Formats: sequence, structure tokens, C-alpha cells
Amino acid sequence: MYKHHSALGVALSLKPAAPVTLIRPQAAARAARFFSQRFPGRSLYAVKANPSPELIRTLWAAGITHFDVASIAEVRLVARTLPQAKLCFMHPVKAEEAIREAYFQHGVRTFSLDSMEELEKIVHATRGAEDLELCVRLRVSSEHSKLSLAAKFGCELADARELLQAARQAADALGICFHVGSQAMAPHAYTQAIERVRAAIVDASVTVDIVDVGGGFPSSYPGMEPPPLEHYFQAIHRAFESLPISYSAELWCEPGRALCAEYSSLVVRVERRRGNELYINDGAYGALFDAAHLDWRFPVQLLRAEANEADIEAFSFYGPTCDDMDHMAGPFMLPADIRAGDYIEIGMLGAYGAAMRTDFNGFGAETVCEVADEPMASLYREDDVPAPRVSNVVQLRG
Repeated sequence: MYKHHSALGVALSLKPAAPVTLIRPQAAARAARFFSQRFPGRSLYAVKANPSPELIRTLWAAGITHFDVASIAEVRLVARTLPQAKLCFMHPVKAEEAIREAYFQHGVRTFSLDSMEELEKIVHATRGAEDLELCVRLRVSSEHSKLSLAAKFGCELADARELLQAARQAADALGICFHVGSQAMAPHAYTQAIERVRAAIVDASVTVDIVDVGGGFPSSYPGMEPPPLEHYFQAIHRAFESLPISYSAELWCEPGRALCAEYSSLVVRVERRRGNELYINDGAYGALFDAAHLDWRFPVQLLRAEANEADIEAFSFYGPTCDDMDHMAGPFMLPADIRAGDYIEIGMLGAYGAAMRTDFNGFGAETVCEVADEPMASLYREDDVPAPRVSNVVQLRG
């Protein structure tokens, strides 16, 4: 793999004709240390956000030992990459064959579910195993998040009693999990969801061993600057401590975006300028899926050796394919004198950028370079002093 000190150095030295993905292992490691040292419980990396084996190994080395896998392919990937890692199969609707392989071939013991049918499937596929950790997923609001995850999965509170009681009978450890949606912009999203957990526990009168607050932890994007992550952790810890659960209950979370968004960025070349529209060599079918289909804004910077004093203007992008939908509205703020042949770095693409890439229209080839400079935005600082880890062992909460 090519290594360089900076994004500018890559553009100037390689002068690439195709997009170049820049990876920053130091940024991912910093995020992993932050979560492993500051979150008051266990952090599971949500592999779907970026399934790179190199990233998975980087997170492991920095303290992330548990992984949220959502398919049998992700189970196999992490098991092959890190045989000693703990895998948690947190997709609520799984093929019975996937459950069977995960349990018997890869040692998976943790499964999520949101229906009686899924519970019966897990019990049957594992042949009535007595060492299961079963996490019942509750449906909660996504009102505080930029991307909703409230429609597809989750047991309604009114239906939770029967499912929790049945799962308790089948499980060695019973958990309750939820997902507040992607890019949650307020800590209240989690405290509000934990109140639903409280109501479910009280109504079902079951002993709960795991409370998993899921993902949704945000990163920083233009127009989406969230509160410090410590505020989320503090709110979650206070709400968790108030739950009617035993002293030995565990608190989990499943960050994806927050662990990997800063890991990579993209260097693209401007192939044409038409007014304030820039034709670039990556787009909706590459790493910029979210920019095209969700109007997600990413930080951008012009990579040019000489100093630039031009005014900043708003631009939109067209990608390289023949499809009109290959359009990223932005706005992306760049110098007014940008021209064909210039290079742009598009930042914060470590989450979902690589995972959503296709080879449509033959535009899938790219180079990967490791760089040592800082990501274009960050919620973490290297000089952060780790806060004392809050113990998960507390007295009975009521």
C-alpha cells in the first residue's frame, strides 16, 4: 500500500486519473480508544459501516473486542480476520441456515430478535442451546436522528411482555436492545429510548442481563455538528443506572459511524466545470452514495500546491457515470477559481462510503493510500485524557 504524509502530497505526487481512497488508521484507533476508555460499558463495532479487514484489525488493537455483525458474510469476515473476537449477530431477521452456521461453526452466542417467529427460529437452529444471549429489540423513536431506523425493526412496547418472557425462558442471558437512528443529534434520543426499556422491563417482570443502546452515535459534518460524545455517554449512564435491573447487568453500545467516519476520505479529480457544477471521477455509485441519495454534505477542500485567495462559492457535483441520478447537490464550498484538472479531498467517508461502492458503468477502480495527516473533521483529540471508566457494577436500580 502506498503511504504518504498528506492528502495534498498524494495529489501532487501521484496525479491520479482515478479516485484515491485515503485511510487514516491513527484516526480510527483514536476513536476506538475514546469509546473503549470513556463509554461506561462495552462497545461493539457495527461492521456494516465499513467492513475493511484492515480497519477491523485497527479497532481491535485499540481496544474494540466485540463486533456487531448483521449477516453471515460479516460473521465469516470477522471470524476469519479476528478468530478471538466476540461476534454478536444483531440483525433481528436472519435465515435459519445463517443462525445455525454462526452458532455451530463460528461460536456466536448472541442474537437479536423482535418477534416470536425469530425466537422459535433461533431455538430450532441452535437445537435448544442453553448458552444463548438473546436481545429483544424494541421499536423506539428516531426523531432526534438524521436517518430514521424506526420503521423496519423493533417490537412494539405493547407486544414486548410476551416476547421478553418467552426469550427469558430460552436464554442464558436476556438483553433488550434498540436503535435510535443514524447520526443522533441529541443525547435525549437515548434517554427517551431507555425509558421505553424501563416500561418493558416493569411490564414483563423479567430479569434483564444486558441493555444495548445500539448505534446512532454521530460524527461531524457540515451543518451537522453534534454535542460532545461525553454528553451522550453521561446521559446514557444516568438512565442506565436508574433501570430496575440487577447489579451485574451489562451496558452495551454499537457504534459504527462514530468509530470509522474519520478513517477515510477520497481524492477526486475535476474533469469539467460547467458554471458551478463540477464533474468529478467518483459519485453516487461510488463512495458518494449518501451525498447523492440522502443529500448528505461532506467536508471538501481543494488540493493545490499554491496558496489560494479566491472567494468560496457553493458547488454541486456530477459523478462519472452516464446516469443523471449521479448528482450530488451539496452545496460543497470550494474556491471560486476551481477548474478542470484540480484535485479535491472529500472527507469523512470512512462510514458507508466504501461499503456502498459499486462498479457500475466501469468506474470502480481505485487506489488506496495511507496518510499521516489529520482527518478533515474530528470529534476526538489526541490530547484527550481518558476519563475514569465508570463501573458497570452497581446496586439494584429501581
